[in-house]
Amino acid sequence: MTPELTKNRRAFRRDLAVVKKLWPGQINGIQRESLKAFYREYEFSARAGDLQLLEGRWYVTHSGLVRLSRRNGCSSIQAHPVPRFCDAQAHRWVFKATVYKSPGSRGFVGHGDADPSNTSALVRGAEMRVAETRAVNRALRKAYGIGLCSVEELEYLVSPPERIRGRGIDSSHSNGNGSGQPRLRDKLCLLIRKYELDPSLVKRYAADFCGTETLRDASRDLVEAFISTLAEEAAKDRAALICKLNSYNQLEEVKP
Repeated sequence: MTPELTKNRRAFRRDLAVVKKLWPGQINGIQRESLKAFYREYEFSARAGDLQLLEGRWYVTHSGLVRLSRRNGCSSIQAHPVPRFCDAQAHRWVFKATVYKSPGSRGFVGHGDADPSNTSALVRGAEMRVAETRAVNRALRKAYGIGLCSVEELEYLVSPPERIRGRGIDSSHSNGNGSGQPRLRDKLCLLIRKYELDPSLVKRYAADFCGTETLRDASRDLVEAFISTLAEEAAKDRAALICKLNSYNQLEEVKP
């Protein structure tokens, strides 16, 4: 066995160990083999935030696609709105992105759209950025032959679940997905990764927000409200949110 192969196997084992902690009890043989294939073919690492496990399926993230393009020496990525399909008053945006893998190469094109009808309150006011990210993701997936859908393209993560499933939310369930809804833990993890927040401080903030000793003790409605608040604060002023989170660390330090 070559040193390089040994190194890769060790790296994958470390990645798998982290994955099992992030999604306890959710990793079966098929998911493990899929993760191994993604690591071997694209060097995707769930530990680095390149992949997310949602409802038993792997999805690639925007950061994972960008890192893949950099590893492969991507020449440039261009993105711009398509004016005839955009309406700023209605917060409706359509973007076209083109990925050039090398100078002078033929570009790979992807389109992305976003408006209040396919985004949730979590990203209200940021429809333009959502559309751009979706377009870039699609272009990158085409350029590098990625069959996985990206997290940012998923409708249920940016649209109210009841609109997609045609029924209201049953708040009697716990924080999990017993009613077939997206797991709140997954949505919270996405926010933490997107804005590079400290998970332990976010948990302390969440418990304080919900008025419970731990986040696990909070009702689903409270957790949903916290996630919405966290997303709004992070999008509006990440620096202020970081300061707020750090205050929980200071409180912990001064405890007798």
